[in-house]
Amino acid sequence: MRHLVIFAKAPRLGQVKRRLAAEIGDVEALRFYRASLGALIRRLARERRWKVRLAVTPDRAAGNDFPHADGLTVVAQGEGDLGVRMGRAIAGCPPGPAILIGTDIPAVSATHIVQGFELLRAADVVFGPAADGGYWLVGASAAGRRKLVFGPARWSTPHALADSRAGLPAGTSVALADTLEDVDNAAAYARWRARMTIG
Repeated sequence: MRHLVIFAKAPRLGQVKRRLAAEIGDVEALRFYRASLGALIRRLARERRWKVRLAVTPDRAAGNDFPHADGLTVVAQGEGDLGVRMGRAIAGCPPGPAILIGTDIPAVSATHIVQGFELLRAADVVFGPAADGGYWLVGASAAGRRKLVFGPARWSTPHALADSRAGLPAGTSVALADTLEDVDNAAAYARWRARMTIG
């Protein structure tokens, strides 16, 4: 069985999208995050091609913090830095290939997730690069899950993807999915708003 983990923060004022909030304000950042999170769950959670689980922070976040999440498996992210928490979320999935995505890439579609799983047919690990040097998707094949190790990385910087790749064990095969844009600043937010208006 294929597994998709949606890695999410409870949408609370002042607690999400802090880099974006520094430029557009806490209220607008929260509005964006809620819209992006809700749309992502609606698009991906009812797919039959994979089983979805929501990995949430804070650990005590209630189900009603997450729109449209009824019926999903909800697990706590737990303690640790981003790499530790992502590794825990993927390791906690039942056997099979597993992919983890964030919630702030509005362009993510079911087609992108299918692409990620298809790439894992020939690779141990897959990354979906973000335009800012980070990544919006990371996953491993059933056999490759033991190779997906998150070592020290400069999270939330242009070096996050390169650092994560460098931390993988020697001999790990890596595939790259499509590059998508992370909405982390006012310019990216303005482009998202324009697309929403046109749509």
